[in-house]
Amino acid sequence: MTDIIAADIGGTNARFTRASLDDKGVPTLGTVRKYKVADYPSLQACWEAFADDEAKAGAGPLPDAASIAFATAIGREVIKLTNSNWVIRADTLAEDLGLRTVRLVNDFEAVAHAVSRLPDENLPLLFGEDRPFPRDGGVTVVGPGTGLGVAMIAYDDGHPHVIATEGGHLDFAPLDQIEVKILDYLRDKFLRVSTERIVSGPGLNYIYKALATIGHDRVMLMEDPELWQAALDGSDEFARRALDRFCLCYGSVAGDLALAHGPHAVVLAGGLTQRMKDFLEQSGFHTRFKAKGRFESLMATVPIRCAIHEEIGLFGAAAAFREKNA
Repeated sequence: MTDIIAADIGGTNARFTRASLDDKGVPTLGTVRKYKVADYPSLQACWEAFADDEAKAGAGPLPDAASIAFATAIGREVIKLTNSNWVIRADTLAEDLGLRTVRLVNDFEAVAHAVSRLPDENLPLLFGEDRPFPRDGGVTVVGPGTGLGVAMIAYDDGHPHVIATEGGHLDFAPLDQIEVKILDYLRDKFLRVSTERIVSGPGLNYIYKALATIGHDRVMLMEDPELWQAALDGSDEFARRALDRFCLCYGSVAGDLALAHGPHAVVLAGGLTQRMKDFLEQSGFHTRFKAKGRFESLMATVPIRCAIHEEIGLFGAAAAFREKNA
């Protein structure tokens, strides 16, 4: 067993836990501790608060290795978080935190690592044929959140290799006249409209407002969390219509990405997807996913699963550690 600290750092919350990796790299998570990013001037200060809480709980000294997922791009010397003043210097982070080694990953890259290690019961089938992941080939992992996360798991003789992508920034491609009008509405605001302007947490509000503008309807303006709740519980009929359209667009982009990566399997992931799982299954998602012309019969068979885990970011951050520290 390998013991590490796993962390999932977003713009609002930071989560930490001890994690133990078995010989196959599958993590077991300990007690999860959550902190408000705004309450601490730096990652180092938040880390020290976590260490103090662990000591108070009698957990003993922290392991000297960590894997940390950040809600931003990784690969630069200086990492800056959205909605936070924290600045992380990658080349000195291990020393700053008193660690022997540290692995840094993008938050959705961590989700893909989680998918590669989750047991079957955490990957229920939503659509398509019930078959295992390929021993050779790509699996698309996609999920809306603040943006649209996209990654690929490339299997080589059964061994997974996670590839981070920026697939959420592909151009949005409308498939009917309503979506052409939604695109025109958003072009007035952004000029270039990427897929994640529509298939993301904030995207539901753009769809909602665009549909109201197109139909000259008067609607109640809502913040994103309120709108999502109204759409999912059905308390606002127009919000429900927006969610129907959201699912169509989600299906379209998931199908496009599957074709690009090789249509072997798709996993829908993230907190929003877990919340809307039941709605997705009754929506037009799969109709749009498989609507790929000459490839429709093939796309209809592609297994589409939903990743279910309460702490998928932490689980994935821990799983990512093994790839660089085997």
